[in-house]
Amino acid sequence: MKKIAVIGSGFSGLSAAAYVAKEGHEVHVFEKNSSLGGRARQFTTDNGYIFDMGPSWYWMPDIIEDFFSAFNKKTSDYYELVSLNPQFEMVFSDGIMAVPKDYSEMRDLFESLEKGAAKKLDKFMEDAQYKYEVGMKDFVTKPCHSWFEFVSPKIAKSALKLDLLSNFHRFVRKYFSNPKLIMLMEFPVIFLGAAPKDIPALYSLMNYGGYKLGTWYPMGGFYKVIEAMSEIAKEQGAQFHLNSNVDEIKIKDGKAQSIIVNGLEIEFDSIIASSDYHHTEQNLLQKEYQNYNEDYWKKKTFAPSCLIYYLGFKEKIQNLKHHTLFFENDLELHTSEIYEDKKWPTKPLFYACCPSKTDKNVAPENCENVFLLMPIAIGIEDNEEIREKYFLEMIERLEKHTKSSNLLSKIDYKKSYCINDFKKDYNAYQGNAYGLANTLNQTAVLKPSLRNKKVKNLFYTGQLTVPGPGVPPSIISGKIAATEATK
Repeated sequence: MKKIAVIGSGFSGLSAAAYVAKEGHEVHVFEKNSSLGGRARQFTTDNGYIFDMGPSWYWMPDIIEDFFSAFNKKTSDYYELVSLNPQFEMVFSDGIMAVPKDYSEMRDLFESLEKGAAKKLDKFMEDAQYKYEVGMKDFVTKPCHSWFEFVSPKIAKSALKLDLLSNFHRFVRKYFSNPKLIMLMEFPVIFLGAAPKDIPALYSLMNYGGYKLGTWYPMGGFYKVIEAMSEIAKEQGAQFHLNSNVDEIKIKDGKAQSIIVNGLEIEFDSIIASSDYHHTEQNLLQKEYQNYNEDYWKKKTFAPSCLIYYLGFKEKIQNLKHHTLFFENDLELHTSEIYEDKKWPTKPLFYACCPSKTDKNVAPENCENVFLLMPIAIGIEDNEEIREKYFLEMIERLEKHTKSSNLLSKIDYKKSYCINDFKKDYNAYQGNAYGLANTLNQTAVLKPSLRNKKVKNLFYTGQLTVPGPGVPPSIISGKIAATEATK
């Protein structure tokens, strides 16, 4: 049995720790912050608000359930899942579109906006379901050391149907022409880190994993998933160390021999780095042991960063749903300013989450818990003046949509979070929020290697390696890394 270190306690780190410990190995998880969860941490304010700091969309429930079933558990053993209806609202310049939970109602919505769109939606979802079942069960579960891993009768037979070589932008337009329906179908891939024209059509599986399988909420907040996964890891024997910053990985004779934690050297047989890949290599390893140099990372396409505001309001906000997407402006303009121009958006889109509409425990009585998020380019200037400018614009649009007034005067709590915070708290490369984009030339074997090519017992996991960004992929990434580390 091995003594294995896991650096970082985000979803991939917790997943890796649980799977490694299950095999009987001694596992130690080192977290630089004062609480577990990485980007999915949670905090409670002195006046009674509970904020999830990161993920808020609970999609692909079956993939998350797979983790629990590997330990003979169910998600329901740890938290209650509520299916949201509507799943979310989209605010356009000329009206509002609510996306219903029930698929037959969704078909009616599509047909009302475009004649014949209901049947086209059926065909789209049939195709997306196939990609989901092959993609999420077979394609994304490979360690991706070589293309030969994908030489199987099932994947070979599926190659054309998986649409790896066509782009999502064109793919959606083969089915729909109504601008609102196009925007609805393109929205999920924004979180994959690139414009729809640069994302493989394979990722229509996101539409199935979200719209068809539903949008859920774990009562108590998304942090309930972190608590549950860490509990499972502890039950397997994993040990957790908070406020434990890893300063260096020491190499001897081509093997990772130890790590320096808060100045103390501790020896290990293997190391799994769930920490930021770029940071791990550039700051914890000597140059000769790095897989990639700084030029490599500069050429990569990263998912966006974001400007977030955690807000408590001392009264209820009418006409606001749990999830609301403010899409009054042009999606292509916003995405081009994120990925091509790399500047603060001129006409931004943003997202509002109000979990207190579903969960009364995340805000004081008759108060509201609101989380505003605006995707932005990585590596751009970040200061309070810029943050405040966009905050005021988002509040103004929130007031207009909800027909509220004087929301600024009703703020009970306010905290911003942006590029500088992602760098400080997570060592995130250029302040990215979601990892490496799932573009065609950054898919599978073309992603940063899960294995260090020069140090045989050092492995990487998380959103900068396979299979990519998002909660379910990160959980899968941890499982893959655990398998590799315990061979």
